[in-house]
Amino acid sequence: MNDFMKQTILFIFIAVFVASGVKVMGQADISMATDWYNRANYNPASIARTDYIYLFSNARKQWLGVDGAPTVFNVQASEYIHAMHSAFGISLVSDQIGVTRAINPMLTYAFRISNDLDWSLSMGMSGGVFARYVDGALFEADNAADPSIYTGFDRIMQPDANVGVEFQNNHFVLGISSTHLFSMFKDSTLFLNANHRYGYAIYKNTNSPFYNYNVGMQVVNRSNLTVFEANASIRFKHATGLNTGPREIFDLGITYRTSQQLTLLFGLNLTSNFRVGYAYDQSFTVGYSQNSTHEVMLEYRIPSKAASTCIQCRNEDYWYY
Repeated sequence: MNDFMKQTILFIFIAVFVASGVKVMGQADISMATDWYNRANYNPASIARTDYIYLFSNARKQWLGVDGAPTVFNVQASEYIHAMHSAFGISLVSDQIGVTRAINPMLTYAFRISNDLDWSLSMGMSGGVFARYVDGALFEADNAADPSIYTGFDRIMQPDANVGVEFQNNHFVLGISSTHLFSMFKDSTLFLNANHRYGYAIYKNTNSPFYNYNVGMQVVNRSNLTVFEANASIRFKHATGLNTGPREIFDLGITYRTSQQLTLLFGLNLTSNFRVGYAYDQSFTVGYSQNSTHEVMLEYRIPSKAASTCIQCRNEDYWYY
């Protein structure tokens, strides 16, 4: 690795954690149970998937049965171009909570230092706009004549950016990232998302002919709040012939957060390139809604031979790395 690459990596690491001591509050980042399958929401470096054009969407309905409970829609698309060692992506997130709604369109770029099958190091950045709408007319007050109740309509908009680094080898995925960089010095009364810092480590095993499994740990920090998250999943597969090898057919997973949330995950590979998933969340925090949360996910990938020249392709039977 040459001196320029070393300096670039050092710069990215400093950029990710330079604001670790900055005291900011604000709205929490979007909560998605299926982030373990697609990390691009909080680490743009992860879109450097070398095998295919990747399409992803999910929808999350939190605290089912509670009026105004959070509802999130998310769509993404990305492609890696081998000749440029680069990935390009686009995403749109819509987050509705009570009388507020956030819209977050982003463009993403990731540079992959190595196309080696044994290891890779990717650096990425997302840029776009974060807009939050506050519609006071949606308030359902007991006394509509109360002058302290806000009934207007406001729109707050600002530029938005995420940055991250991800390292992978045959068995490990390591990443750090920081989201909503332009919110680091913003007051929480602006209804904007606070800057978050992420760090994660995932161990993956694909040696068995009958299953693959992942075990991961993640830490998320914003201001003085830190949440740890652990995930484990197993993906069952069956043989499809000597030429193609075994292929994943369905998976089961479980996630636990120190914010006292437990998630059960299920995924089904309808074809070798089309997958659906479902997640069920349950909160055990005293004083918060005990209503369940549901999330559905759709993934589709277009094999790289139809997208761009595949110079170094990984094992196509394994979805995630």
